[in-house]
Amino acid sequence: MSQIMASLNVDSLASASFISGAVTLAKIVGTFIAAWLAVKYGVKMAFFISSLLITIGIFTPYSPNYEVLLLSRFLMGLGGAFMIVYFNPIVLQCFKPHERPVINGLNAVAFNVGTGVILWFMDDINALTGGWKMSLTIFSLVSLVLMLVWLLVRLHDDQAQVANQQAPATYSYTDGLKDKFNWAYALTYSGLLTFYICLFTFYPKAGITQSKWVISFGIIGTLAGIAYSKKILQRLPVIRWSGLIMTLSLAGLSFSPTPWLQTASAIVLGFFIFFPITALVSIPHELKNMTSARVTVIFSLFYSISYLFATVVLWVFGKLVDINQGDYSASLAMVCVLSLTFFIGSFYLPETQPKTEK
Repeated sequence: MSQIMASLNVDSLASASFISGAVTLAKIVGTFIAAWLAVKYGVKMAFFISSLLITIGIFTPYSPNYEVLLLSRFLMGLGGAFMIVYFNPIVLQCFKPHERPVINGLNAVAFNVGTGVILWFMDDINALTGGWKMSLTIFSLVSLVLMLVWLLVRLHDDQAQVANQQAPATYSYTDGLKDKFNWAYALTYSGLLTFYICLFTFYPKAGITQSKWVISFGIIGTLAGIAYSKKILQRLPVIRWSGLIMTLSLAGLSFSPTPWLQTASAIVLGFFIFFPITALVSIPHELKNMTSARVTVIFSLFYSISYLFATVVLWVFGKLVDINQGDYSASLAMVCVLSLTFFIGSFYLPETQPKTEK
């Protein structure tokens, strides 16, 4: 961020925050309209459009001015927002029910792998490529190649629709907004997402710099969650108790008086944030009468509602810091309390698997 600011002579932190905020705004807007795009063009073409938007990130290192930079960041974020929604109808169409938890888990860990590479190795990558501009260019070119490879993929028929002829042919945004499950599902995730964004936005400014450990053990937690979800079919227990451990370890990270205890809390936190994610994202796939249309709308609302919630909370977070003359204690306490949505939400979600083991 500091290098981007220097290249465009941006000296205002408020202006810099808009560079990151453009991506967050794109995620709110993009995830909400993703289902509409899939209905209009089909899932395969919609996924191609999302890939195309992601490659627009290539303009970021070569933006002639601040406005073009914001636009490129917004469009790239829009593509990412579309993509995380489209993973779900694609998984529903292309994989059998017993395969879906593994694929959902791999999709969930992909983001963490990318983030982990950047947090741990970005300086080395820049040294290898000759600078941040070339690094971002290479990332975009790789995205471009993968976009073209996607055109070779052939999607299967909607297995869920074929298998269940009683399922509704369409599932609109109106249907989704009336469905209590969608609100419980999104709000369960919202507290976790709020912390996750705060971890990179505000925690370093509060002097808490263990984000690398959260990400690294998040990868391990996701892989462990994939293995667990294949063996233990019940979804709610792992969500519920991981959520409770997550809040306790988050309190340790936020308020521990010693660095080693903060690091230990970050390790536990990273693992238990992502350990239940495979179970969480598998629940809609396992609901009765599920179709591509419905799962697309569910995840469209899931991400847009939770990102909107997180955006409001982040504003309140900053406001509390200002009110308390730079003291982060009240804001960190708020994030810890809100993280309980993961634990509390588990009592309002349906259990899709009555059996405990295969």
